[in-house]
Amino acid sequence: MKIELWSDFACPFCYIGKARFEKALEKFPHRDQVEVIYKAYQLDPNAPKVMTSSAAEAFAKGHGTSVETTKEKFKMFTQTAKTVGLEYNYDIIQLTNSFDAHRIAKWARKYNQEPALTARFMKAYFTEGKNIADLDTLLELIKELGLDVSEAKAVLESKEYADIVEAEIKEARQVGVRGVPFFVLDRKYGISGAQQEEYFTEVLNTLWKENHPLETIKGADEGHTCDDDTCSI
Repeated sequence: MKIELWSDFACPFCYIGKARFEKALEKFPHRDQVEVIYKAYQLDPNAPKVMTSSAAEAFAKGHGTSVETTKEKFKMFTQTAKTVGLEYNYDIIQLTNSFDAHRIAKWARKYNQEPALTARFMKAYFTEGKNIADLDTLLELIKELGLDVSEAKAVLESKEYADIVEAEIKEARQVGVRGVPFFVLDRKYGISGAQQEEYFTEVLNTLWKENHPLETIKGADEGHTCDDDTCSI
């Protein structure tokens, strides 16, 4: 089974949805046969690399709402995050551009570290208030995971992997993604939003059954069975 997950490091429901999905996957008996592929998405391609106003002011301006309404949204995001063991700190959050973080995550993919880096970037953004558009900050986080900092720096100082990020964002539109998180299962089903853990469990079980219908083992004696009309001997 292959599950593609489109998300943005700066998306509050992406972090929550990822946590709920992973809880369901952890309990799934066939989890070792599930491949999860992370795909890039940007909610705000025009977000700055350095935030010059408060998070509430920046969010309100970008979404055409009031600061008061934004603060209520922040409270809702924070409370929802707590239900899955996540901590959101909107008093220190920096609403900055995620494009370079996506580029370096694609670089980490070749070392099978994209899932770990995705989790680290989300925690850095929502919990620690780090600027994930800042090169030095990204390198610090990369170093934590034991990845090659020199190689990562060379990638960040170039345009490498920008084409992959852009291609994945374009692909999102082609498969019908209108918001994130968005899960695509075996290119058969799409799931939008941070659904509850129980829903993900149901979907995983359903997809597994569809892909593995019960089959009779070849060589078995087909006698000694009953149907609606009679029993064989």
